[in-house]
Parts: sequence; structure tokens; C-alpha cells
Amino acid sequence: MFLQTSALDAVLGPLYWLLALWSELLGWLGGVTGLELLQYPFMHRAILVGLCIGVMAPLIGTFLVHRQLALIGDALAHTAFAGVAVGLFLNGVLELGVSPYLTAVVVAVIAALLIELISEATGAYNDVSMAIVLSTGFALGTVLISLNAGGLAVGINQYLFGNLSTVSAENAAILLVLFAVIVGVVGVTRNQLLYVTFDETAAAVAGIPVSWYNRVMVMLTALVVVGAMQIMGVILVAAMLVVPVAGAAQVSRSFTESLLVSVVLAELAVLLGIGAAYYGEATAGGVIVLVAVAIYAVAVLLGKLQTAIRTDEAPEIGAIDTELAD
Repeated sequence: MFLQTSALDAVLGPLYWLLALWSELLGWLGGVTGLELLQYPFMHRAILVGLCIGVMAPLIGTFLVHRQLALIGDALAHTAFAGVAVGLFLNGVLELGVSPYLTAVVVAVIAALLIELISEATGAYNDVSMAIVLSTGFALGTVLISLNAGGLAVGINQYLFGNLSTVSAENAAILLVLFAVIVGVVGVTRNQLLYVTFDETAAAVAGIPVSWYNRVMVMLTALVVVGAMQIMGVILVAAMLVVPVAGAAQVSRSFTESLLVSVVLAELAVLLGIGAAYYGEATAGGVIVLVAVAIYAVAVLLGKLQTAIRTDEAPEIGAIDTELAD
């Protein structure tokens, strides 16, 4: 157990240093502004995780929403819960000392691939394969938790609903690794993913391996879900993949603009939600989602207003004909 922990710490060492610098920065900012929530190290980590989620979730969610795969987040969240249960079970029974979030990453990625493979092998719709994987993952998690073998005791609420105070330095460092992988892969494969998202048939004709990029997308979704689960919880994690993207779609006129706006809306929801959850002593995931939904409602109103303004500014056909005649 000591060797495994030491090996993981050695790999994450540089990230621990970055986390220490981040904590010093927010601590200084807290001293200057007098904000209480910026004076605690656990809040520094929670804010950093939230900021990363505010980029990762809409970055992947924009592709998912346009591909009508919004519910895949729920399926992978439940299998990620099974991954956490596997880690906790291994620690409690075999005393392996593995991080539950690492086992959650592994199980969620496997589940993401299974969703694609089941759909390809059986010809079933994606929602069928998602339902099968979701049910299997949550069933596995509940069975492992209920076994209570070897005196296993699990504070499972933090995984179901998220918890700001339980974001450890190790989990925050793992999240930074996931963040780098997700942003890097999307940056390299953006054009291919965009092509596959809007026209799979044309992409296949153009020689793009559609099945491969579909698998890349679901695996990236799994990584986002595991990362966001720390503060959002299993039950609410899918909301950050969908709600900011839906809000951005109301006021955006292109895919790139929608992507950028969704990141802004997600960051706004995360920061306001974390602040409200801390001072209101409420569950962070629930507050963040409520704020995101409120922002979505505002975006819908702004979208309707934009449409009305464009309609009023558009000249009538008869007026155009008259001007041409003159």
C-alpha cells in the first residue's frame, strides 16, 4: 500500500506543486478581499476543480447535444459510481490502497466502450445500450456497497451528491490530468469530431474512421463524468454536460460561438453555485445545477429577444421591391 501511494505521489508530484501555488494565490486573494471561502485549502481545491469542470463539461457536451447523446452522461455517471464502489471495496477488503477515482476512471472508460460496442454488435439504438450499461453499473455499485465484506464502511453520500470538503489534493491532481487529456484530445481531433457529429455518412465517405471517433467521444465523456463527480455527485453530474450547452444554443449562431458561450455559462454557474453552497451550507452539486438552470432560463429569454429584434429589423419583401423599382 505504501509503495502504491508513493508511486502515485511521485507521478503527481509536479501537480501538487501547482496546487500549492494555486492555494497560495487564492489565500492571498482571500486576505485582500476578506472572502471567507478563499481562506481554506479545501475550498481552493474545490474552486479549481469547478473551474476545470466548467471547461471540460461544455467542451464535450456541445458535441454530445448536437449528436442527440445528452443522456450518455447519466449512464456513465452510474457506471463511474460502480468504479468508486470497486475502489472502496478493494481498499476495504484487500487493502490495496488504490484511489476510488482511479478505479472510477477505468470502469467508466470500459463502460463507454461497451455502449458503443453493444450498439455496433446488436444494431440497437444508443439509448438501449446506454440503458443496459447504466442499469448494470448501478447494480454493481449497489451490490458491492451492500456486501459490507470485511467490515467495509462507506460514506457513500459524497459520491451520490458531491462534497466540496472532500476534494483531496490527490483527487484534484488527478482531475488536472483528466483536464489536460480532454482539452488536448479535443484540440487535436476537433475537425474530425465536428465532421462526424454533423454528418457521419459524409465523414465515412471522406475516409474518416467514424467508429473510432465515436469511441473517442464516449471515452472523453467518461473522463469528464468522473472528474465532475467530485463536486457534482453521480446524480447531477450529467447536468453540466447539457444545461450550459442548451443555454448557449439559445443565443449563439455558430458551433464555435456556442462552444465558447457554453464554457462561459458553465463557469458562471460553477462559481456562483460554489459560493452559494458554501455560505448557504447546501449541497454544491444541487446549487450549481439550479444556478445553471436559472442561467438557461435567462438565455432563453435573451434568445427570444434577439429573434424579435432581428424580425423587426428585417425589411418587408414589398418594401424591397419598391426600392428596387425606384
